[in-house]
Amino acid sequence: MAHTSIYLNFMGNAEEAFNHYKKVFRTEFSAPIMKLGSIPNQEGMPELSEADKNKVMHVALPILGGTEIMATDMLESMGHKLVEGNNVTISLNPDTKDEADRLFKELSSGRKEDIPPHDEFWGYWGTCKDRFGIRWMFNITNQPK
Repeated sequence: MAHTSIYLNFMGNAEEAFNHYKKVFRTEFSAPIMKLGSIPNQEGMPELSEADKNKVMHVALPILGGTEIMATDMLESMGHKLVEGNNVTISLNPDTKDEADRLFKELSSGRKEDIPPHDEFWGYWGTCKDRFGIRWMFNITNQPK
């Protein structure tokens, strides 16, 4: 079923933050924390340091009223910088690829940083910033076979 999540970026302390939020909201992670070191090697992907391999690729935690917060660690070694405005993304999880594509088309501003939805190893994913400066993510997770 389609739902919306709030996606947060951290500079290396996502796991610490989410362990705190887990206590605050008295809930459990939706799935085990995925670390950057567990990403399958992809062509053109730079080698990660041991420290970066232990950073969070993805974590998700239900909070109130069916809302879920998710997060990742940005990597300073890859030139990522956390500034207000890139630390929060609204993550849309539509039911179909067609709906993800429609939403992307209507929300994207055509900036070179926009990434149209496409197949990744975990599902169908893309991201953009709209003309108002709001960051959006589109994600349809692969279903277990």
